[in-house]
Amino acid sequence: MNDPRIIVALDFSSKEQASILAGELDPILCRVKIGKELFTAAGPEVVKIFIKKGFEVFLDLKFHDIPNTVANACRVATDLGVWMINVHALGGKRMLMAARDALPLGGVKLVAVTLLTSMGPDDLENIGLNNEPRNVVQNLANLAHSCGLDGVVCSALEAGQLRKEMGADFCLVTPGIRPVDALVDDQNRIATPKMAIQNGADYLVIGRPISRAENPLLMLKYLNKEIEEQLAVN
Repeated sequence: MNDPRIIVALDFSSKEQASILAGELDPILCRVKIGKELFTAAGPEVVKIFIKKGFEVFLDLKFHDIPNTVANACRVATDLGVWMINVHALGGKRMLMAARDALPLGGVKLVAVTLLTSMGPDDLENIGLNNEPRNVVQNLANLAHSCGLDGVVCSALEAGQLRKEMGADFCLVTPGIRPVDALVDDQNRIATPKMAIQNGADYLVIGRPISRAENPLLMLKYLNKEIEEQLAVN
């Protein structure tokens, strides 16, 4: 069964831009992520467009609202035919459980965002979370697991500890992935593809290193090879 580990972030302001990149990729080698920018610009139809192109879609809207609203949003997202959706773990237990109960078991994957990979210790202090990022992530992952979610979105730097604590069946999705020689951009807690796989990540969200590459498909194949080599070692 084909289970590509790379999720390419389609962080564009129009479906035309996103379609150009998708046309240069292979749905056998990757999935795609549609986030707030593209979804706001193009609406739900853009999800259906990429599904028709053969891509499995991670709808990255980070639902965070009262339980009933989030539950209804999850149901609507499922009807679009997406592969994975996410909610924000800071929404709390009742919200997470409402989201879980809104979805059929064994269907669309439901994961919770822990901390954005752009956030460091100073950012946590600014919002009153006086703790190390890894401890906050662990607490939120424990909450998501107890509510029956499939996994969490976390930094690859925290993936190793989470894998030990949560077991092999808990899905770890890691953004902030950068090749060794790539720019950091606006990320904070980042890692290379090799490090992410070493630490137990299941899926790697990669945006600009692929979307801005001179040859996106060649870069995708290069990163997949690095992942396969590390999986063989693991």
